[in-house]
Amino acid sequence: MHSFQELVLSFNKGFDTNHFPVSPASLYEPSEYFLNIGGKRIRPVLCLLGNELFNDIHEDAYHLAHAVELFHNFSLVHDDIMDDASLRRGKATVHTKYDSNTAILVGDVMLVRAYEHLQKIKSSHLSKILELFNTTAKEVCEGQQLDMDYSKMDKVTMDEYIHMITLKTSVLLAASLEMGAIIGGASTSNCKHLYEFGKNIGIAFQVQDDYLDAFGDAALFGKEPGGDIKQNKKTFLLIHALEVANPTQKLALENLLNVDAEDKVEKVLAIFKECEIDTWAENNKAKYLKKAFEHLEAIAVTSERKKPLIELANYLMNRNQ
Repeated sequence: MHSFQELVLSFNKGFDTNHFPVSPASLYEPSEYFLNIGGKRIRPVLCLLGNELFNDIHEDAYHLAHAVELFHNFSLVHDDIMDDASLRRGKATVHTKYDSNTAILVGDVMLVRAYEHLQKIKSSHLSKILELFNTTAKEVCEGQQLDMDYSKMDKVTMDEYIHMITLKTSVLLAASLEMGAIIGGASTSNCKHLYEFGKNIGIAFQVQDDYLDAFGDAALFGKEPGGDIKQNKKTFLLIHALEVANPTQKLALENLLNVDAEDKVEKVLAIFKECEIDTWAENNKAKYLKKAFEHLEAIAVTSERKKPLIELANYLMNRNQ
């Protein structure tokens, strides 16, 4: 069995090479640039962990992991265009450093390269993996569209937000685990429990991300908290605050959403604290973690084999940045 950190190093060793030819440089240099920015590589490692939960890691799991990471980066390049984001992982986004047309093609060619890696899988389970990969890819696109739709809506319910987050973030984590498990020869029941583990970890991760943006320590978080508040972004925290605030607090919060005052973040956070949103967020994260671990417990393998997944969950849930 390998630890999460060992698998990150193992994956990076094979992935951190050139993925594209030299020409045309105007397409492939920006593609390599973005991939070289790096990242936590959580999703591809989940493919390896899903495989090793049931069997020794098969070569096919590395082909799958490469495909998943390329797909993830494809989605990020396009998301950055849609969000008009200037930075990704502290570096200039592709459409900012180059241009939007190039960035669209960079994302496209990453997706094609992802399918080329899937094509290398020799496993008899390839049809199942392709079905889940394609379903997940479609769901990620749906989640991004809902995120854009919600930004134009005055009100978003908690159920709607959770549905969007599940599609945009959680399903790829969950599917990475299940596709790895398929390669490892897992039963249908074990695959479904592992999928639910990943899905609930993903939602808990988003709760924490929303919490850190509001209440994170700037020195640890790497940026000043309150970015979501400044953008009036609908998050777990804002949606719940609007649900539980008394009439006076709700009116004050709604008024703050319509202004761009210097003390906006400070005043919104004050209302959040009055409504005990910080405590609620911690409890909500714990709720989804509990669901995740219940599904992990139900998987019919030894506790020893589950340790790397527990280690990963603890890593994700105890991060400060």
